[in-house]
Amino acid sequence: MDPTNDASFLRASDQALLVSFGERISLESHQQVLALAFALQNKPIAAAVNLHPAYCSLLIRFDACRASHEDIEREVLERMTQAPAQAAGTPREIEIPVCYGGDFGPDLEALAQLRGLSRHDVIRIHSDAEYVAYFLGFVPGFAYLGTVPEAIEAPRLASPRRRVEAGSVGIAGRQTAVYPCAVAGGWQLIGRTPLSMFRADREPMSLLGYGDRVRFRPISHDEYARIEQGGP
Repeated sequence: MDPTNDASFLRASDQALLVSFGERISLESHQQVLALAFALQNKPIAAAVNLHPAYCSLLIRFDACRASHEDIEREVLERMTQAPAQAAGTPREIEIPVCYGGDFGPDLEALAQLRGLSRHDVIRIHSDAEYVAYFLGFVPGFAYLGTVPEAIEAPRLASPRRRVEAGSVGIAGRQTAVYPCAVAGGWQLIGRTPLSMFRADREPMSLLGYGDRVRFRPISHDEYARIEQGGP
């Protein structure tokens, strides 16, 4: 299949072009996004400043003094005809330990009641699924992971919390995520991980990257404390 048939182009601003592969979140569309991003990294467009992959689109910011939207679109189409159907390499598999419920997951019980499940069912369903890191945004290191099983999907809180602690694991709709830092947020909190999701003094700074496969592993409070303190 010609990948150019699936792409549409939108002038996002006078210095940005959005390449879209549909409006529905799917692994197939995201693989097309990553394949294009990979192709543009391997053979950069001279006027391109940076790339921003998302669920089913890629935003290309460029120097308008060096190229027009038409120039960028033409070069993108050229890369797409030369690019493989998927980004090279095997996706990383990341396991995130999570202590569910209690003070770490203040919304777990309410979410379980909303879905007609026990708290143990919610934990099992959430930790049995494999998620894809579709998009990074909101704050550095915040990866939007999908797709949450329908049985435990939940709406955002009517009133966001003024402070959500770093490491908190939340659900919003069919997405789940780990807050990398203390920040205001409106996702339903079901647990917390002792891992640092973002650190400016390491490389890569974000624990999760585009296309990573992610699983959550339930742990006890004791194991949480050991990991947090750097123990085995």
